[in-house]
Amino acid sequence: MKPRWEPEQPSARPPVPGRARVVVIGGGVAGASIAYHLAERGECDVVLLERSELTSGSTFHSAGLVGQLRADPALTRMNMYSVELYRELQRGDDPPSWVESGGIKLASSPERLAEIRRQIAWATTYGLPLHEISVAEAVDRFPLMDPAGVAGAAFLESDGYVDPSQLCLALAKRARRAGVVISSHTRVVAIETVEVRHGVASTRERAVDRVCTDRGDVECEVVVDAGGMYAAEIARLVGVRVPVVPMSHQYVVTDALPAAATSRDVGGATTPTLRDPDLLVYWRPEAAGLVMGGYEGNPEAWRADLTSYDDIPADFNGRLLPESWERFEELAVNAARRVPVMSEVGIRAFINGPEAFTPDNEFCLGETEVAGFFVAAGFCAHGIAGAGGIGRVMAEWILDGRPSMDLWHMDISRFGGAYASPAYTLQRTTETYQKYYDISYPALERESGRPLRVSPVYDWHRRQGASFGEKAGWERVNYYETNVALGDGTLRPYGWAGRSWSPATGAEHHATRTTAGLYDETSFAKIKVSGPDAAAFLDWVCDNRVARDVGDVTYTQALNARGGIEADVTVTRRGSDEFLVVTGTAFGGHDRAWLRKRAREDSYDVRVDDVTGSLVCFGLWGPSARVVLASLARADVSDEAFPFMTAQPTTVGECPVLALRVTFTGEHGWELYASMEYGAALWTRLVEAGSAHGLRVCGYRAIESLRLERGYRVWGSDLTPETNPLEAGLGFCVKLDKPGGFVGAEALREVRAAGVSRRLCCLVLDDPRFVALGGEPVSVEGAVVGRVTSGGFGYTVARSIAYAYLPVESSAAGTTASVDLFGDAVGAKVVTQRQLWNVVRP
Repeated sequence: MKPRWEPEQPSARPPVPGRARVVVIGGGVAGASIAYHLAERGECDVVLLERSELTSGSTFHSAGLVGQLRADPALTRMNMYSVELYRELQRGDDPPSWVESGGIKLASSPERLAEIRRQIAWATTYGLPLHEISVAEAVDRFPLMDPAGVAGAAFLESDGYVDPSQLCLALAKRARRAGVVISSHTRVVAIETVEVRHGVASTRERAVDRVCTDRGDVECEVVVDAGGMYAAEIARLVGVRVPVVPMSHQYVVTDALPAAATSRDVGGATTPTLRDPDLLVYWRPEAAGLVMGGYEGNPEAWRADLTSYDDIPADFNGRLLPESWERFEELAVNAARRVPVMSEVGIRAFINGPEAFTPDNEFCLGETEVAGFFVAAGFCAHGIAGAGGIGRVMAEWILDGRPSMDLWHMDISRFGGAYASPAYTLQRTTETYQKYYDISYPALERESGRPLRVSPVYDWHRRQGASFGEKAGWERVNYYETNVALGDGTLRPYGWAGRSWSPATGAEHHATRTTAGLYDETSFAKIKVSGPDAAAFLDWVCDNRVARDVGDVTYTQALNARGGIEADVTVTRRGSDEFLVVTGTAFGGHDRAWLRKRAREDSYDVRVDDVTGSLVCFGLWGPSARVVLASLARADVSDEAFPFMTAQPTTVGECPVLALRVTFTGEHGWELYASMEYGAALWTRLVEAGSAHGLRVCGYRAIESLRLERGYRVWGSDLTPETNPLEAGLGFCVKLDKPGGFVGAEALREVRAAGVSRRLCCLVLDDPRFVALGGEPVSVEGAVVGRVTSGGFGYTVARSIAYAYLPVESSAAGTTASVDLFGDAVGAKVVTQRQLWNVVRP
């Protein structure tokens, strides 16, 4: 398979302009799509630079499958837009050979069939026509397959495949016609930056200034690194780490199939793509033959020497890697099992090309810590399906400051400092590739590169039988095996929700409600905001009033201009010009980047520093929490002396701490912050003092259950940049009368004037052993009206709880609904939080 670019004569190439607003680096499908969508938005002052010919990186050797449905709502919507775009291009002057063939996904195991039925339910919330088909119908649509061992299948009629090179060229041609300058055979040799600072205390930051090439310099305001497998190398020019690894991805193109092998023309437009993830393989038609590839269990990174695997040879353009039949053997055997003709037909081409994967199999998008330097990389073999959507959201990000949908899980800021390590990045990325087709069970834990970030109490947890989970590289206690015998094993939920369930969670939940629970929350991300403008800055970016007295703690959201929730945090005032912002473990990079961006753009003299690694955090909650703390603390911990939502420095035992009177469980108590070196001693003192009062050490799964009962929201699921505080039930945080206003205030005024169209509602399911996992469609009177944002079991109320945004007309308490759980319509009822706590409880 050869790249199908249009060679350009050197003499015909336009000169590199001396200035442009936006410079896009990379002439693959990503760069072409971004350039096209910028031009569509009216931004034509764009230069696209390509080191060789267009499509000569990973684009030309991509297999070209376009599947739309993903577990993530944003990615699904991006892929759906891609299909709309490819249809439109196919009708135009530069068709990219888009074939809307439909796609079949097989289940070769009962577990996979359950996953398919869950995905069919998801699809209804997007309006995607995914439906289950019989094995016989699958054979009728793809006659070459052997149905032995197939438990079921699904078919999505709008899936298909496209020629990646022709797609790239079609987008590039349209961009060029709109005025975008495309300069091929142009090497970027440097990217210059300038210092950006807004006062003596503010963080010293940099912004892009120009791109230097072997054909001259281009002054610019924005640089987009769309370099694919070269993205890490390009980003190093400005000192930015892009954690992508070129993985060797292989597939074959067969000779023409024997006429007797099929009853229909396999190369025709009616022949669908086929995936059998249990066997790790996929197919699509190619001329009179087939393309077959997959994700082997023994993957290999290209140039995986742990230090320079992301350094691509300068002459690696339009080239492939050597064939590796030994690694491909597993896929070949599986392919012949499902499509027997694969063992008979000849091989026309063996494609082994490097494709850039990220450590979590999500795209790597967004603006970096260098102002104006954007990244669009890490397409993980599904970039062709997402290319249209990527171009659109990146254009929004560049021109509007934020994309129109929630992309935090694709935002480059999600990657913490651990990914500066090539070794850690390689381990995580290899595991991701190896498990590409694995079923994404809830609470599935990553295994590679562990343990990495640990609390000073980590060894104590291990000795006490902790079952660990991992988030953002941190080892966190899910529950303790020593608490299993204290729980009720008869409460195990049905199906997937019961796979990683433990009775220990219920025991830890009940201890927190009845006596006291002690939690190691050291992984919580902690951000210090300081400087002469700290109070004014945080009051500007937060919807609540945070510039209160020293020692006050404020629960608040940070909003975007549309009123969407960009962060959900607590802010503690430590001094006249110092605040401590605490957020979720996985959100520290995102929230810190958001705050720094706002400070830079709005010219506030502040420093925004990550202090996560310097402080432990232990949560002590429950009816006995006060007596436990009072036995150790120098401070008076009575309600009168230590009110809710305040903070005080004190000592606990021998340890200096900052105690915050806050809760995420619905029980009164404290979060105790101390310097890391005091962590082990502080934990020991709390455990010893609590032993006489029924204190039990607890894990994060109990926190999840406790917060669901009390209705505390979680950012990333219940709260996102696409939701606002008024519809999320957080209007008490919104202070529209705050002097000076705040980011998003005008948008919220408009929402308040017009009235919200939906509300975040609490539902209790009729059968408590059916537990929602998130994403399930919610129906009222037979019509899908929402999807579950988060769900779980409440051990105090003994009910299965789910949250979902429902239209106002369906949000009243008492409304009957149903939640689709793996094809079962489970009855549910909308309740208020007060009803859940005081009425629903038996």
